[in-house]
Amino acid sequence: MTEQRKTRNSYDEIARDYADNLGAELDAKPLDRALLDVVAQSSSGGVVADIGAGPGHVAGYLARRGAEVVSTDLSPAMCSLAAAREGVASFASDMCALPLQSASLAGIVCFYSVIHLDDESRSRAYAEFARVLRPGAHALIAFHTCDAETAAGQARTADQMMGHEVDLTFRFIDPLEESRRLAAAGLAHVARLDRAPIAGAEHPSERAYLLVRRQA
Repeated sequence: MTEQRKTRNSYDEIARDYADNLGAELDAKPLDRALLDVVAQSSSGGVVADIGAGPGHVAGYLARRGAEVVSTDLSPAMCSLAAAREGVASFASDMCALPLQSASLAGIVCFYSVIHLDDESRSRAYAEFARVLRPGAHALIAFHTCDAETAAGQARTADQMMGHEVDLTFRFIDPLEESRRLAAAGLAHVARLDRAPIAGAEHPSERAYLLVRRQA
């Protein structure tokens, strides 16, 4: 079975428990909300896509901030929850082959989804992000960089999550290397935020947020 299929099947399996446990996580994350506000405010009334959206809680936040949002995830079960819980348009897709027209988006948010892609696949995903973004539009990408057990550039697998059997690989990503990867795809650096984990609200990992802009 391919890694993509393992990832999709795993998130289909845990979708409802994931939504129940993490659907309100932004309430405890003011820096995340502030960065999402930047994307919402810079979209100028165009469509923002939440890619790898899970149950759509980030998409829902963006919609409440006035953005026109679509939500997409590899897992059909997650997409169904996003539509039902957040009331956002949602569809299943592979972020390396998005079913969207070129230059059709005014913004992209991708929180903790590229961690399931290897280096080559992340490069292909970023090329897709650049293709579907309008020139000058922003993308905000978040990922884990390290934790007590795993350094940047390493990966860890899980076979149990939220009481379910899964087969997931979590990659911890070097922000400098990822900035170079994004630039090679035509996504220029705008800003970077690194932060420590919020105790009791999330997995205890260091995190990075990269805000990039589609070059003209």
